[in-house]
Amino acid sequence: MARYSEEFKYSIVSKMMPPQNQSVADIARETGLSEATLYKWQRQAKEKGLVVPGGETNSERWSTQDKFQIVLETATLSEVELAEYCVRRVSMWNK
Repeated sequence: MARYSEEFKYSIVSKMMPPQNQSVADIARETGLSEATLYKWQRQAKEKGLVVPGGETNSERWSTQDKFQIVLETATLSEVELAEYCVRRVSMWNK
């Protein structure tokens, strides 16, 4: 089984997100990766909390769905937890 770096996976998952919005089928044909692998990487990215499309830090470019997802994730957080959440996200985007 092939091993891929986190950077490579992130670059592929980013293609699935706005503004590129490439289909999984197109990416599979382009890269030779299976659709199952691509869906798995997409799911793993969401589980890690990747809700910013393509690492986009400019909230003006986020879709309504992405903004809503962040609201849902942070709705029950205290001020301290919200601050920690923001620090985690900023450090993830700057990788």
